[in-house]
Amino acid sequence: MQDIFAQTTHRPYPLPAEAWVMRQTWYNLLFAHWPVPVAALRAQVPAPLELDTFDGQAWLGVVPFGMRDVHPRYTFPVPGLSDFLELNVRTYVKVGGRPGVFFFSLDAANLPAVIIARAWYRLPYFHARMTMRETGGGWIEYESVRVHGGAPPAMFQGRYRPVGDVWLSAPGSLEAFLTERYCLYTVADGGVYRGEIHHVPWPLQHAEAEIAVNTMAKPHGLRLEGPPHLLFARRIATVEWPIRRVVG
Repeated sequence: MQDIFAQTTHRPYPLPAEAWVMRQTWYNLLFAHWPVPVAALRAQVPAPLELDTFDGQAWLGVVPFGMRDVHPRYTFPVPGLSDFLELNVRTYVKVGGRPGVFFFSLDAANLPAVIIARAWYRLPYFHARMTMRETGGGWIEYESVRVHGGAPPAMFQGRYRPVGDVWLSAPGSLEAFLTERYCLYTVADGGVYRGEIHHVPWPLQHAEAEIAVNTMAKPHGLRLEGPPHLLFARRIATVEWPIRRVVG
């Protein structure tokens, strides 16, 4: 944990003053991003949130990965609860000039975690049947099928792998814009909530992917066209703070 806080100068704003409450380790992440029209995205993002664009272009990401060691501070990981797969659909927003992530959906293979996250973080978590399998040639096969009762169907099926050496994104680059985010935003109960996060700079690699099925953006009326911008990260440890109401 000490290593996480040894690096803070890469953050766009200081660490929160209060104590962090949750830790997680994420692994085998694929950042698959597509450019989307600003007008189409604006229609789907709650009005209190300002869209964050890169050179005027809006982006939507589909990010499959695995989670380990998920547990509150001063406790230990619990078998069956602390390790599970997750896939999120996200875009980028600002509130009061502070950049962050807005999640359209977060699918997870752990029903208790889904229930807790929906209640605690007010986030659109959905239960899904998910598998991740590392195969020959460095490929990672990943499948997610949403099974959440009453939720619109969504599915991702494909494989991906890293290419080349590990590197850090340059400040001001598209890669930094898409990955170096240190809070999330959600809108609920007439207000805007922010959840803070911290980790070291992302250890990125270029990636290649073969995506057979991807309907993750369909429930939100968004079309993902053309080849995606791909990045990979093998592993990163994170800490999180309580979600707080910041507007309304």
